[in-house]
Amino acid sequence: MRRALELAARAADDGDVPVGAVVLDPAGVVIGEGRNLREVEGDPTAHAEVVALREAARHTGSWRLEGCTLVVTLEPCPMCAGAAMLARISRIVLGAWDPKLGATGSVWDVVRDRRATHRIEVVGGVLQREASRQLLDFFGERR
Repeated sequence: MRRALELAARAADDGDVPVGAVVLDPAGVVIGEGRNLREVEGDPTAHAEVVALREAARHTGSWRLEGCTLVVTLEPCPMCAGAAMLARISRIVLGAWDPKLGATGSVWDVVRDRRATHRIEVVGGVLQREASRQLLDFFGERR
C-alpha cells in the first residue's frame, strides 16, 4: 500500500486525482504499477487500477491474473472493479472507501455479486487514514 500511496502522490503532481495501484503476483512480488493518468494521457479509462492491470498482464504475458492481488489507495469504481474481475484478480486490498462511486462494497458490490462468474475477496481500510488524507488534501486545494 505504501508504494500505491507514492504512485498516488505522483498522480496528484500531474493534476490528477491521487489514486495509485499495484498488482502483486501470488508470491507477493510487484508485477504491475499504475497511477491515475487521465489528465496526462487524456484518456478517461486511464485509472490507476487499469494501468496497473495492463502492466501486470504485459509482465505475465497473459490477461489472466489468477492468484494476484490488486492493491489500490481508493476503492475501485465500477469500471475498475469490472476490469479486476475480467482479469481474474483474486483479492483487492484498498485504502479509502469511496462513498460516491465505490464498487467493492460501499455503493455497489460488483466483485462479490452472487450472479458473477468470478468473485474477488476484498480487504478494506489498509492505511485508510493516509489514503483519505491524500484525497482530502487534493480536493481541498481545488475547492
